Amino acid sequence: MAVKLNGNYQNLEESYLFAEIARRIRKWQADHPDKAEQLIRMGIGDVTRPLPEAVVNAMVSASQELGRAESFRGYGPEQGYDFLKEAIQRYYARYAVELDLHEIFISDGAKSDLGNILDLFDKDNVVMVTDPVYPVYVDTNQMDGRKIVFKTASEENGFLPMPAKEDHADLIYLCSPNNPTGAVYDREMLKQWVAFARENHAVILFDAAYECFVTGDLPHSIYEIPGAKEVAIEFCSFSKKAGFTGTRCGYTIVPKELVIDGIPVNPMWLRRQTTKFNGVSYVTQRGAEAVFTAEGEKQIQENIDYYRENAAIITDTLDELGIYYTGGKNSPYIWLKCPGNLDSWSFFDKLLNEACVVGTPGAGFGKAGESFFRLTAFSTHENTREAMRRFKELCK
Repeated sequence: MAVKLNGNYQNLEESYLFAEIARRIRKWQADHPDKAEQLIRMGIGDVTRPLPEAVVNAMVSASQELGRAESFRGYGPEQGYDFLKEAIQRYYARYAVELDLHEIFISDGAKSDLGNILDLFDKDNVVMVTDPVYPVYVDTNQMDGRKIVFKTASEENGFLPMPAKEDHADLIYLCSPNNPTGAVYDREMLKQWVAFARENHAVILFDAAYECFVTGDLPHSIYEIPGAKEVAIEFCSFSKKAGFTGTRCGYTIVPKELVIDGIPVNPMWLRRQTTKFNGVSYVTQRGAEAVFTAEGEKQIQENIDYYRENAAIITDTLDELGIYYTGGKNSPYIWLKCPGNLDSWSFFDKLLNEACVVGTPGAGFGKAGESFFRLTAFSTHENTREAMRRFKELCK
């Protein structure tokens, strides 16, 4: 017998979005070599502010520990060191969420665990995602051959779709604040999703990677909703909170109350992680711990406020032009309706060719993203102001 491959990979759509963006930029640069330095990128989801000093100092100190025989550490616990888990536990307590240390699992980022968590669930489960959607939710399930149903997010529902009685799903992906739309579910909305999951014996996979941008009474965690621990797994990351996009660290919460067919899910995830994952480096976890110190939080807040100011520059421009958008207020993403009734790619080309600004076409995030466009707040103040000046000229 010959070896067989996972045929589900052949059913994946080519990840063309960012490859196509890169191709069009290369062509534009070749056609306009004199304008290359004018290009401003507003589509990238990566941060630009450096790691906070408190984080760097903690990582340097941890590195020096590893260079001394008396403080050297080898393999650490796959589920994370208690010092970091305790810091996360205290952070959740601010929002009246009590967590057991054994419910907190340190990872190398939310993206990894959002895909890896599927090891715990049968391939016959039906998966629900919102459309537009973060592509990882779709691709990882297609790799396993699961059926995926799409819940349309639109201008009519403020890009915050809600469950309906006729809906059916076993696994439900929710991202709030949302990537790519920047829309945020309030408490009452999340209560409805939790009630739906409880009634339908479903599990919510809640992506809270952008919770640090939330203000006011909007929930930071789905566990602020009563009963959510019985139906939800939460994923979070230090990438946007503290600039760890290249450093790689996040965490996943698997409550002990989450029990399916009499089987608790928490020990299953522990078994999976201790088998397939060797843990996040000690140096990185010490850096992540510093995120929650008084000094670290002050420095991190300065970076978040910097990005918020960029978002305000963008949304003020859109308000002035009367362009519909979501996001920006509690999210680093701004999701706008393409001016002039243009489709997503036509507006991408117009913005690139006439304003030398790059964003992300909404159509790349799903069918419901057509005629919308994503801008991010992760640039510099100077580039954001200049990009919006050009945007204003373009859309007069």
